Amino acid sequence: MKRASSHSRPSVPLFDFDHRLGMYALAASAAGVGMLALAQPAEGRIIYTKANKSIGPNTTLHLDLNHDGIADFDLRDTLTTSTAGGAFAALSGFPDRKQNALWGHTVPLHGYASALQANVQIGPKGHFLPGAGFMAAYSISGGHAPGNFSCTGPWANVTNRYLGLKFVIKGEEHFGWARLNVSCSGATVNATLTGYAYESVANRPILTGRQHGNDQPDNSSPVAAPPGALGRLAQGARAQRSSE
Repeated sequence: MKRASSHSRPSVPLFDFDHRLGMYALAASAAGVGMLALAQPAEGRIIYTKANKSIGPNTTLHLDLNHDGIADFDLRDTLTTSTAGGAFAALSGFPDRKQNALWGHTVPLHGYASALQANVQIGPKGHFLPGAGFMAAYSISGGHAPGNFSCTGPWANVTNRYLGLKFVIKGEEHFGWARLNVSCSGATVNATLTGYAYESVANRPILTGRQHGNDQPDNSSPVAAPPGALGRLAQGARAQRSSE
């Protein structure tokens, strides 16, 4: 009689094999789900606030973009007059924190806040001012030629234009916009804030006028287990069973 080899493998009951295979598949599936969770892009959205706030002579509007109780920018309207009958009115924007900034351009000794059209991308590569931004001015001369006036600046007599904004939330830069109507009349500059918005994901651009959705979705792709990985795992387990 032929003796059994001392090196033969013990048989594995069918129930035990199926149980092991199920555990292998469960572990591989859990690992894949974990990798997917880690690879998901940041979920962001545009936070829009509708407004109807007037900015008249010698008033300041404090703009709190993310409603945390701290002003991010000031929109300031000033009016000065002279005894000779002259007057000068101006509307300007001011960042309330060192890291905050207005979109604009500079000329010697002056910074001008741009009156942007809709669908302009406000983001890390924007043209931001190092400080305050002049928006519009209205002046009337006095003396021997009263009544001569002029309205100047990027925001002189415009409707539905956008102020590009960069501000900081918990040490991270966010981008947003404020929509205004501005008019010059009666020796004054008057403005109305009609809405504002910001992107909730840090460093993600926003388009002026966009009120919903994401302007620049994160392009990162979820990481999943290679195609057929679980099938190959099952095949390997069956091959092991057939050889036992």
